Amino acid sequence: MTNFSVSARESTSSLRALFNPGSIALVGATDKSGWSRNTFDNLQAHGFTGPVHLVNPRTEIVHGRRAHRSLSEIGQPVDLAYVMVPTPVVLPVLREGARLGIRSYVVLTAGFGETGAEGRLREQEVLDFARENELTVLGPNGNGYINAAARITPYGLPILSAPARGSVGVVLQSGALASSILAFAQARNVGISLLTAMGNEAMISVTDVMEYLIDDPATKVIALFLESVRRPGEFAAAARRAAAAGKPVVALKIGASQLASRTAQAHTGALVGDDSVIDAAFRQLGVIRVRSLEDLIITSGLLAGTPPLPGRRVGVVTPSGGASEIIADRAEQEGLVLPEYAPETVARLKEILPEFATVQNPLDVTGYVVVDRTLLSRALAIVAEDPGIDEVMLLSDLPRGVPADPELALSVYHTSSRLIQESPRPVVVVSNVLVDVSDFGRKVQEETGYPYVAGGIEHGVGALGAAVRWAEQAREVSSRAPAPVTAVPELPAGPTGTWVEHEAAAFLARNGIPVVPAELADDEDTAVEAADRFGYPVVLKAVADGLGHKSDIGGVRLGLASEQDVRQAHREITASLRAMDAKGIGTLVQPQRSGGVELLVGVVRDAAWGPVLAVGLGGIWVEVLRDAAQRLLPVSTADVRSALGELRGAVVLRGSRGHEPADLDSVAEVVARVGELALALGDQLESLEINPLLVRGSRVEALDALITWR
Repeated sequence: MTNFSVSARESTSSLRALFNPGSIALVGATDKSGWSRNTFDNLQAHGFTGPVHLVNPRTEIVHGRRAHRSLSEIGQPVDLAYVMVPTPVVLPVLREGARLGIRSYVVLTAGFGETGAEGRLREQEVLDFARENELTVLGPNGNGYINAAARITPYGLPILSAPARGSVGVVLQSGALASSILAFAQARNVGISLLTAMGNEAMISVTDVMEYLIDDPATKVIALFLESVRRPGEFAAAARRAAAAGKPVVALKIGASQLASRTAQAHTGALVGDDSVIDAAFRQLGVIRVRSLEDLIITSGLLAGTPPLPGRRVGVVTPSGGASEIIADRAEQEGLVLPEYAPETVARLKEILPEFATVQNPLDVTGYVVVDRTLLSRALAIVAEDPGIDEVMLLSDLPRGVPADPELALSVYHTSSRLIQESPRPVVVVSNVLVDVSDFGRKVQEETGYPYVAGGIEHGVGALGAAVRWAEQAREVSSRAPAPVTAVPELPAGPTGTWVEHEAAAFLARNGIPVVPAELADDEDTAVEAADRFGYPVVLKAVADGLGHKSDIGGVRLGLASEQDVRQAHREITASLRAMDAKGIGTLVQPQRSGGVELLVGVVRDAAWGPVLAVGLGGIWVEVLRDAAQRLLPVSTADVRSALGELRGAVVLRGSRGHEPADLDSVAEVVARVGELALALGDQLESLEINPLLVRGSRVEALDALITWR
């Protein structure tokens, strides 16, 4: 079945109509169905002011109200039909609705594409009819949505309390988790603008709803639960537009498997899996990836309530020494920096803190806060003026219950709120542990304007790190210039199979990639003549049609220092190849290179995202260390520099223990050129690998290469 999404123009108008109906018909309403009762109760209890029509052809009274036998019998305009009828009746309902001018539908009914071939055919029929008649259909097999901003809740699972209205838009590819996410957002006082359970995405896709939320003034942050990214091109365009609009996208993407298109020949395929490709794609698109449902909501809540953070330098103010140590550990894990406070900051803090306090970052103002309720706020005000930090993290809990003196508590939080709002630097508030926000805590936030509190040090510091990274990535995404178009190199007509080293290296050299000199030798004398020209020592490598991993058969001989060494190596290598019944037998002679750092640079084609670049430590360490960073093509030299910095082995490139540091600019230029070349080859290319790419100072040279064509 082919999925179709609405166009960008339709996503503004038709989705606005879908999510903002003035009247709703529940088609298939019945007292026998919990879905029907839940949807009706949700609309009645949570503020929908328009008419709700019940449609049931066999029952006169449903949910205590008169039911209509059909949509036609309603006799009034209907903006949205919420469809709960048996699977074979869905299409007839849409036909009747289309005749009546009803344009928007939520189809709760299951039994479509999720059930197999027959269900996919039924879903295609619904989709074809909807598109032919300009209908907008959410689902099928979807719970519906909660438009908290407009108090419209055509949603099939119970909503136990009125959804907190806020600015986080939630899009889910799992209907079963929608209520859990809603409940957790309620528990942490994270307000939502819109929550949508997508169902089968027959017509309306995740990216369509993303586009709507980017344009939605009620939404500041987009939170996604993804089982798959079904249309990567559309997703990438939406993510870039969100970054340009200053709206963070936070995603929990589940599922990890090996890359479907990996090839047996290239080491690169073993390093690049679907999950690492998603990581690379999200990083380049400015999408913050999280690993839990809690982090999805907590991080989204923080981003919705915090302006873009200017940097990684954090000043921490806490009332607990133990918490300070936990925060320091988590900050390091998140790549945050806790600099020492400036001398003037230290002096001012010493004036207000008790003598037994130690002035450092993180700052523990001590348990004296029980005696002096203003101490934490006064310390915060001083730290916020420190010139060496970008933002402040304040460890503070909302009240867990109603205090003995509620008015005094409100006064203290009002003062803190004012200081935070007037702070010269952003302040992020984090609680000690992850617990529900109490009713009195909600009252504190409503009446004093106290900011969002990220729940628990573990999740809160993670959310702070994510917010910092989003600000950095959003700036990069917005400033990234389009990649220059590289001319497609001349190729033999319809290249197929695998180009082994001498073919691949020659092709790379013709296209601007520095390659070690090499000569083919059919016999011993030719090999010796080549070695004499290069100068000893030399390397001999096995050559045969389709031969990829030469070292597996003893086909690489290093350090050959004489004519006799070359002759013997040539005889042994070719004898091994003949024993394998190989064709096109010979050897490749190269000057021996020594020292430096060996890298792997490879490109493999992902079935969904297209060509993916991997760069990491190469040579014999590829499969041992599996230390590689990935980027989607195209890449800039800055992208490559960033990828190199992510490697665990980056310290080797920087010149550890007296070794010559690599010229990273030169490395980045060569790797970026490899990416340009791979991209220019288009769909013909399956994989391209250089292993190793030898780096010694500013000298960058490919020592071995392999190209596989589709």
